[in-house]
Amino acid sequence: QVQLVESGGGLVQAGGSLRLSCVASGSIFRGNGMGWYRQTPGKQREWVASISSGGTTTYADSVKGRFTISRDNAKNTVYLQMNSLKPEDTAVYYCRMVGLYWGQGTQVTVSS
Repeated sequence: QVQLVESGGGLVQAGGSLRLSCVASGSIFRGNGMGWYRQTPGKQREWVASISSGGTTTYADSVKGRFTISRDNAKNTVYLQMNSLKPEDTAVYYCRMVGLYWGQGTQVTVSS
């Protein structure tokens, strides 16, 4: 069983930045793609960004140019650097090991 633990969420003003981290337990991190998703009350969880085991990144149009996903295999950690935050980025952000596991989520609130 792999556990994913997110951290780094919080309250920030519009235009500010946050960096989310997700640490994975176990030894399978290196060989798996990782992703970040987000969800607001009453809406479906939406994909934000992904990074393959080889480091290839993809982004949702809504965050392209503002968010950066990266990974450190030595630390079993995936990051989401979020810049130029907007109030509409407010959500619970979830880390996912593609096709396998979800984290518990971390709240990001962007005030206007």
